[in-house]
Amino acid sequence: MSDEASAVAEPQPLKIDVNVEETSTCQRKVKVSIPREEIDRYHEEAVGDLMPTALLPGFRPGRAPRRLVGSRFKSELNDQIRSKLLNDALSRVTEQEKLAPISEPDLDVAAVMLPDDGPMTFEFSIEVRPEFDLPEWKGLSIDRPNREISDADVDEALANLLRERGRLVPAKGSPQVGDLIVANLRFTDADDKLLSHAEEIEIVVRPKLSLADAEFSGFDTLLKKAKAGETVTAEVTISDEAAVEDLRGKTVTMSLELLDLKRFETPELTPALLADLGDFESAEALREAIKKQLENQLSWHQRQRVRQQVSASLTASATWELPPDLLRRQSQRELERSILELRRSGFDDDSIRRYVNELRQSVMASTARSLKEHFILEKIAEAENVADSAADYDAEIRAIAAQSGESPRRVRASLERRGLMDVLRNQIIERKTVELVTSQATFNDTPFEFPKPDAEAIDHAVCGIAAGEDEIPTAPVSHENPSD
Repeated sequence: MSDEASAVAEPQPLKIDVNVEETSTCQRKVKVSIPREEIDRYHEEAVGDLMPTALLPGFRPGRAPRRLVGSRFKSELNDQIRSKLLNDALSRVTEQEKLAPISEPDLDVAAVMLPDDGPMTFEFSIEVRPEFDLPEWKGLSIDRPNREISDADVDEALANLLRERGRLVPAKGSPQVGDLIVANLRFTDADDKLLSHAEEIEIVVRPKLSLADAEFSGFDTLLKKAKAGETVTAEVTISDEAAVEDLRGKTVTMSLELLDLKRFETPELTPALLADLGDFESAEALREAIKKQLENQLSWHQRQRVRQQVSASLTASATWELPPDLLRRQSQRELERSILELRRSGFDDDSIRRYVNELRQSVMASTARSLKEHFILEKIAEAENVADSAADYDAEIRAIAAQSGESPRRVRASLERRGLMDVLRNQIIERKTVELVTSQATFNDTPFEFPKPDAEAIDHAVCGIAAGEDEIPTAPVSHENPSD
């Protein structure tokens, strides 16, 4: 009896006629027709649901004739039926046609009408996960950079750390590599039209100046004869992937007015500075922490090099094109994913800014590679039952918190508020899948040298708009209990 009741209570699926046209590897054009008998069925169900509460003059609640209720509340019923038919039809399309959407349907809901006669029809475009055969992923041969972290490595990292805590003292003459200048920047086009400017910006002098949409080599040479109060100019070429399409690849003029020059005076490693750097009890404890951070950074470089080779192997046969709109939407997510990974690995804000500025200038190409890699890794993960767990999220958040100085609770709240938990999920699944791929690979260790920063990165776009508009997440030090 109970089985019969369940069978009767089971809702009847919506019957639809669907035509799916493949317009590209990841795009489908879908035409849907809902037969008149299905529209009538939904209408009868909606009227039946309304009957017990319908209030009409001269009738007690629930006693008005069905036909009169349908006529009196026709407008409200039509809106309700149209909405329910649309929702159910979209769900049925995905289920019936076995589509794997990666975006919301491009559907003008307001244009879909519920007809008085005949079927209800509508069409939409949708982006779906591409269909492809999995490449061979077992038995790859991979070069892995490796080295022992030496005392000299720790000495250099400690010197850089102390320099960041150094006192800036006024300096005379021309800027040298490592000095800090305060300057006004102006960027103008061939017609001397102002594109963007930055006032009183602080810049450390290095061989290259990295902007959000351009890179200028010879920055130290440009300044070597400049003095405070003087203006120097240089030609800068805008990236081919800058946010403003009309300016891509154009050469513009950078004017730099030197306002002030300062030099870093490295402080002594006193007990007070040790406490300020992280409550270290001794210089040796600080050196151990620096060594651990260098090991984390080495691990990041290893993962990146391994990941690049895995990606190149897996995507070699992925010749399918990706929709430009999808690439544009995902480019910001690619930046955010990279930032999370860098934060987790202990890189400072300057290093992250340099990396992100470089990535922004080739973000569409790198996003295309990353998306293809993502689809392939996702398919491997499904085939091999790779899944995320609560413990994975806790571990990722603890790692980010340990590097940023915030509590895990605040890091999690920040990620949730900014809608980045799905980015974190993708990162977890992809990392675990790469680990699966590499567990069945052979490795050849190769020498590795930590890259020496030769570029100073600043948060400024020549065009006035960066390719990824969100700011790089800051890492303010929290004074809360780290165990929160």
